[in-house]
Amino acid sequence: RKRGAGSMDFGFSESQEALRRTVRGVIARRCPPEKIREWEEQEVFPDEVWKEMAALGWLGVVFPAEYGGADGSMLDLMVMLEELALGEFELASAVGLAVMGGLAVLRHGTAAQKTRYLPPLIEGRAHFSVSLTEPGSGSDAAALTTRAARDGDDFVLSGQKLYCTGAHLRGSTVLLAARTSPAAPKRQGITVFLLDPTAPGVTLRRMRMLGRRIQGTNEIFLDGARVPAENFLGTLDGGWAVLRSFLEVERTVAAIAYAGAAQAVVNLALSHAREREQFGRPIGSFQAIAHLLADMQTDVDATRLLAYRAAWLLAESRPCLREVSIAKLHASETYVRVAGHGMQVMGGHGYTMECDMQRHFRSARLATIGAGTSQIQRDLIARTMGLEVRHG
Repeated sequence: RKRGAGSMDFGFSESQEALRRTVRGVIARRCPPEKIREWEEQEVFPDEVWKEMAALGWLGVVFPAEYGGADGSMLDLMVMLEELALGEFELASAVGLAVMGGLAVLRHGTAAQKTRYLPPLIEGRAHFSVSLTEPGSGSDAAALTTRAARDGDDFVLSGQKLYCTGAHLRGSTVLLAARTSPAAPKRQGITVFLLDPTAPGVTLRRMRMLGRRIQGTNEIFLDGARVPAENFLGTLDGGWAVLRSFLEVERTVAAIAYAGAAQAVVNLALSHAREREQFGRPIGSFQAIAHLLADMQTDVDATRLLAYRAAWLLAESRPCLREVSIAKLHASETYVRVAGHGMQVMGGHGYTMECDMQRHFRSARLATIGAGTSQIQRDLIARTMGLEVRHG
């Protein structure tokens, strides 16, 4: 090593590169564009692909071998999710959501909960979803009012939740936040429950969304739904700590998925710019288009670096609120921006439903809203800089 050289390494291990190649090959074979369009138009989730991903060990990458996992790292997961999102964002989102739920159980669950919930997830027989937002709470997540009252050996849930992705999928378990101590300060009276969405007293309503129709989004109505007392994560009234650790993982996973999806946008626009001719030459040879594509690729590369930095800090168990928030903010805004530019490059063709660009354009719009809005990410970043940010 040369004198003064550091230990920083921007490369991937041989096993990670092999994983990347495997994911890319499977997606090319099992998820061609016409199939993805069919799933979205019919609003169905490809269970057969989910089972194949599980059989390949992808759902167990970061989980311990004792539960059937691969003992892999957070960076292994990121490599896989980036490639999945390059092929189809919603598959990456589904895996990311399942893994996030599983990690919450691994970190905060009892031994019995880990044994019950992790093997079915890793084997592809289950999904996880998260239910936090309500009609009256979103960015102010701790303002939730869904109630969980103790009744003997159960908790009885009542209230309404919004925007719960994938709760209707086969074998789903919903990590649902509810208020267990109404008199406590709002961040101290919340508990996270493991809810069976098929239980009596739980009603799901599939919501019609602009995009992201493969996973599906649900409204949840709770009318006397009973949850066994042993089915909460962490400590009673200690759900805010569970949510905070979950959100760091969620935002890091979202960042790399947006990077993969944004790269898919660049690839589509670049291919079109090379093939489409106007004024006797490919439109990519015009400086206006070439520079736009260069800017798009620069944005995507920056997003990837920020996402991997956040993942590395998480894997090292280092404080990373600022880095995670920066990664999520930059990634979500990049996906929105490059999807808009991609539509412009592809012109009228990009606006047709036969073109994949319009699907990215619709899907990207949620990026700056879900998993914490851009405004919330800026608040968090500003606070880590020592600035006092007030709401209201």
